[in-house]
Amino acid sequence: MFKQFTENINGNQAYLLFSLGIFFVFFIVVSIMLIRIRKSHIEHMSDLPLEDSTINSTKSLEP
Repeated sequence: MFKQFTENINGNQAYLLFSLGIFFVFFIVVSIMLIRIRKSHIEHMSDLPLEDSTINSTKSLEP
C-alpha cells in the first residue's frame, strides 16, 4: 500500500508525506515523554502557581 504512494509522488505530495512523518515522530516523542515523567515532577509543577515564596507581594512597583 505504501509502495503505491511512494512511486507516484509529485512535488506537493512529498511535502504532505514529510509533514505527516513529522507529526507522527512528534506524537511518539511526546507520548514517550508523558509515560516516563515522574509523578513528583507533575506534583511540583502543579503547585507552582500556588506558591508565594518566589513572589514578594510587599514590594511596590514604583522606583
